[in-house]
Amino acid sequence: MGSPRPLTKKQVLDLLSKKAPLSGADLRGIDLSGVCFDGADLRSTKMAECNLSRATFRGTNLKAASLWRAECSDTVFDGANMEEADLDFTNLEGASFRGAKVKKTIFPYTRVPLDDVLDSVRTGRRIRMTGPDYDDE
Repeated sequence: MGSPRPLTKKQVLDLLSKKAPLSGADLRGIDLSGVCFDGADLRSTKMAECNLSRATFRGTNLKAASLWRAECSDTVFDGANMEEADLDFTNLEGASFRGAKVKKTIFPYTRVPLDDVLDSVRTGRRIRMTGPDYDDE
């Protein structure tokens, strides 16, 4: 027996509308752009390689979630619990983290300096990615 299939966008939206927990769910590779996850329980959820651009995660529990290589441009993580979450290789251009808990969170530090992340946590300032794909050179 193989592992269970990832959920579909329709299934995710249905579960969110019912306020059902999605902790531990497999959402890898789904286009979830613009979805409102505010207040959802997404602990240990697999969202690697998802399109999460313009999604909102206000007050969401993302503890130990994997957003590895996800598209998170203009995504709002304000007030989210992101402790131990994996955002390595994630596009965070324009994302905000006001009041988020980021203890032991893995960020793409080669493209987002820690000081910029902490500044976003304090002020809500949107992230500006650096590196060859993001510099205005």
